Order: sequence, then C-alpha cells, then structure tokens
Amino acid sequence: MPHSHHSHSGQFCRHALGSLEEVVLEAIKQRFEVYGLTEHVPRYRLEDLYPEERGLSLDDLSKQFLSFLEEAHRLKEVYASQITLLVGLETEYITDDDLNHLQKLIKDNERRIDYIVGSVHHVSTIPIDFDRVTYEKALANFSSEEGVYILGNDQMERFLSTYFDAQHQLIQQFQPEIIGHLDLCRLYTPSLDLKQYPIAWGKLIRNIEEATRYGALFEINAAAFKKEGWTSPYPGKDVLIQEKTGRFALSDDSHGPRTVGQYYLDVADYLVHAGITELWCLDRSLEPNHNGRYISPRRIEGDWRLHTFWKHREDERRGIAFQ
Repeated sequence: MPHSHHSHSGQFCRHALGSLEEVVLEAIKQRFEVYGLTEHVPRYRLEDLYPEERGLSLDDLSKQFLSFLEEAHRLKEVYASQITLLVGLETEYITDDDLNHLQKLIKDNERRIDYIVGSVHHVSTIPIDFDRVTYEKALANFSSEEGVYILGNDQMERFLSTYFDAQHQLIQQFQPEIIGHLDLCRLYTPSLDLKQYPIAWGKLIRNIEEATRYGALFEINAAAFKKEGWTSPYPGKDVLIQEKTGRFALSDDSHGPRTVGQYYLDVADYLVHAGITELWCLDRSLEPNHNGRYISPRRIEGDWRLHTFWKHREDERRGIAFQ
C-alpha cells in the first residue's frame, strides 16, 4: 500500500539534494511498495531558469531530463524485486510554448513515460512557489492599467482565476493521471478561504469535476506541512474533492533522500480527521489508458491504516530506527 507519486532528486533538479538512486534506496528502506520518480520537464526560455540554474543552457535542461529517463528506467530494472518504480514527469506551464514542447516530449518518449503529474507553478509567467517576494510580484501583476494597486477580493480573484484557468488547460489538453498540489496558489496564504472568491471557486470546482470525469487521482501532497502556516497537506480540507467523488493518492513530493516519506504520519492524521477512508495508487496495466499509457488507478484494498507501513512510521516518531 505505501506509495508516493511525486518526487525529485538533486541529480536532476537543482533545488533538490542527493542522487536519484539514493532517493530510491531510501524509499526501499522505508518500505514503500510503489514510488514515482517525476522530475520537472525542461523549460524553454532562459528567463525561466532559477538562480541555482545559472550557467545551464536550455539544451542542458533538455539533456538533463532525457538523462533522468535513462537513469530512472535503469533503477526501475535494478530494484524491481524490492520496489515498484514508476517513471513520470511533472509539468511546467509558463507560456503556451511549454505545452507545445510537452506534447512533443511525451510523443518522443511515449513508452518511457508511465504517467504525468499535472502541476502549475507560475501565474502570468511569474513563479508563485519560489519565495514570498516573487509570489507578491505575481499577485501585484493583477493591477489596473493605470498602475493603481487593486485592493481586496478583486485582485486575488483575478490571480486565483488565472491559476485555475492554467490548471484547466493542462487538465483538458493532457489529462494527467495525477493532479499535483491542486491549491498551490495559496502556498503563502494558507488560511485563504477560496469560497470568498466565487469566480475562482467556480473554476476550481470545474477543474475537479473534469479531472474526476476522466479518472485522475488527486495527490495528497505531504510537502505542504513544511510550509509556514500550513496544518494540512495540499489540497486543504475546504477543497471539495470528496463531494465530487474525486479519488486520492499519496505523494511526499520529496526533494532528496532526507525528505522521502517526510510528514507521512501528519498526512495519516489528516486523512483520519478529514474522514478519507479510501486511497488509490497508480499501477501498471496490460491495457492502455485514455492517454495510451500502460497505467491505471488501483484502489487500495482494506483499511489503509492497518498496513504495517504505518507502524514502522510510528516507531520512527518514537525514535526507533528502521531496521
């Protein structure tokens, strides 16, 4: 049962740590049964590179991703007897050109990409999860033409709506198997009540309904717990996925071996509190799915809370090392 569908390594992501193999070995050590390897796809404009990527060319980023696919499939084979590794990717949507490149990337590597984590990290080409200053720049971008800063709901409404529209474009065009950190748009405003912005709220519900319709899984992303002010994973409890019959899968969104499985006990506590009794994971399939990929959602049988994985995590919480 223990699984994660979203991870990164320092070998192929400059804001992560450790090698991809170290991430896999840690997942095995922690008794994960299914673990997804999902590095970011390349970006295609120099202005979209992050500070830690200075010195890299756009060609370097493309070669880096292809090297990731090679290494991930090598590890998938080497450790097949100990863990099921799934090889995926996490999307970037900065401009429409990113989606054109993504379409080609998927086509060129169709048998090497098991699944897609559909994520949005930018609003109007500005990163919203890099730091607070950059997030506030993205928010301030929604001001009047005269440059007068718009106060109150109107500005936030437009910001949120633009985020959810980008997410909708990804969902429509690529139908990702995993919906990544659905409400990342409020990373720096964790107490933000999305229902107070009715236009944006309607777009969010539209996205949930459309993703549910074709069978996507919504990740419960544990990484939110390390963010200031967050007391839940992404998405927050007020996001009505359950009411729309959406299905959940777990992700640690690890950024190196030290964060594999991090905050999973907090996730378990949250799931119990939220009344989420059913979990799903991706599994290999003999038949292609709606995207032509040989993977499909599988419901976790029985009570997920009774799996021995959680006992080992409780032992970890009490300071007992994994054996």
